[in-house]
Amino acid sequence: MAQTSTPPVIGIIGGSGIYDLDGLKAKEWRRIATPFGEPSDELLHGELDGQKMIFLPRHGRGHKRSPSDLNYRANICALKMAGATEIISLSACGSLKENLAPGTFVIVDQFIDRTFARVKTFFEPGLVAHVSMAHPTCTRLGERLAAAAAAAKIPHVRGGTYLAMEGPQFSTLAESHLYRSWGCDVIGMTNLPEAKLAREAELCYATVAMVTDYDCWHEDHGAVTVDEVIRVLLANAGKARDLVKAVTPTLSGRSHVCDKGCHHALDSAIITAPDARDPAVVKKLQPIIGRALAL
Repeated sequence: MAQTSTPPVIGIIGGSGIYDLDGLKAKEWRRIATPFGEPSDELLHGELDGQKMIFLPRHGRGHKRSPSDLNYRANICALKMAGATEIISLSACGSLKENLAPGTFVIVDQFIDRTFARVKTFFEPGLVAHVSMAHPTCTRLGERLAAAAAAAKIPHVRGGTYLAMEGPQFSTLAESHLYRSWGCDVIGMTNLPEAKLAREAELCYATVAMVTDYDCWHEDHGAVTVDEVIRVLLANAGKARDLVKAVTPTLSGRSHVCDKGCHHALDSAIITAPDARDPAVVKKLQPIIGRALAL
């Protein structure tokens, strides 16, 4: 758990091109079982310039799982159980703004949730909690990522709203125009409920949305296709590796819990009285909320 004396362990959620990092040492794939089932894949443990890293292929190696089929709870729980203290989520997205061209990285700071087929909380009847999602990403991580992107000369924007759709189909034209009218910047299928679960797990979380296309709203660009996404995705993968390598040294020196409150998100969130808590649920959630239960 994230205590003052616990050095940071950086968790990375992304595709296969992300974790193939030059300089990553002591690499070892480890399987981990969670109270919520199996995560998408084994976790790749390693060290980059002495910093402990844990990589999780979001869709499994070979991209075997669709966004709606991911076990988001198991993915976040596995990273927490493996020792991660902060998570950087890298994912492909569509652009809803003219200035966010394919190849741009958007360091997201807000979400709109349009998913409907996913379990979005660790908590269950017998143990209830309500965490704040007013600011759903870690500002500290976002600032470090923006600085690292600038240093690596990666086209990027600091701040933006991510519309999370259910998928796996891409948007209709009407939907794309609707989301633009809401002021959304990018659209994707995977970062919720990731961000919500990371907050409940008291992990710092930041999203780097890597633009691959203009969704289907742009009259000068055709409707999004898988071929187009993959072409840009492969180009983005190299920049994503550069970003991870650039940001890692800036995160490795933390000696205290996050000053933005991420590591203590449950301090005032659990509402069920201690004597009313279901012991079975408490046991199941112990890997996630053990620190808060001890308060």
